[in-house]
Amino acid sequence: MTGAAPGYRDGRDLLRREGPLKLDLGCGATKRDASYVGVDVLDAPGVDVVGDAIDVLRALPEERVEEIYSSHFLEHVEDLPSLVREVERVLVVGGRFAGAVPHFSNPYYHSDPTHRRPFGLYTWSYLAEDPLLRRRVPTYGRDLRLRVERLELCFRSATEFPVRSRSKQALGRLLGRGRAIQEFYEENLSWLIPCYEVRFELRKVR
Repeated sequence: MTGAAPGYRDGRDLLRREGPLKLDLGCGATKRDASYVGVDVLDAPGVDVVGDAIDVLRALPEERVEEIYSSHFLEHVEDLPSLVREVERVLVVGGRFAGAVPHFSNPYYHSDPTHRRPFGLYTWSYLAEDPLLRRRVPTYGRDLRLRVERLELCFRSATEFPVRSRSKQALGRLLGRGRAIQEFYEENLSWLIPCYEVRFELRKVR
């Protein structure tokens, strides 16, 4: 274990406990479940470690973590490639990196001034091995240590609009069938029928 990074506070030493760790990055007040160590830059119920996510990951030794989860946090990260490099480093081989990020067509994404980047089907293809999608994209010489295992387009609306959300979910069941339909949707229909989020799962392969 290396020294703590500036601003990093782990009052119960959860990152030092025995056995593989499970992290929820950017958990806010809604941590995935009690088996995860919740990490967020702001203190809140459910947050176990207060600090910048990249600083917290850098404070961990290699292959210390078996699972990293993140829901609607990565769009706030200024330097996504650096965070992914730390994820690659701290995950055990076979470890999982999963979660959800806003799709670029989500109108709510563009309302939040703290958002740094949207995501699409191909975003992870630039940062990880991608055996799923037909379109090939450059990886700019990165040593890829993660592999894309699952990508899912999720169609819904805000919880305040349940009827609207159910209608979008029904439509999503049609548009989410098969990779070819997903790729066709994103290229040709995404601005007509906005997608709420992309759910992903990556695994460390080496």
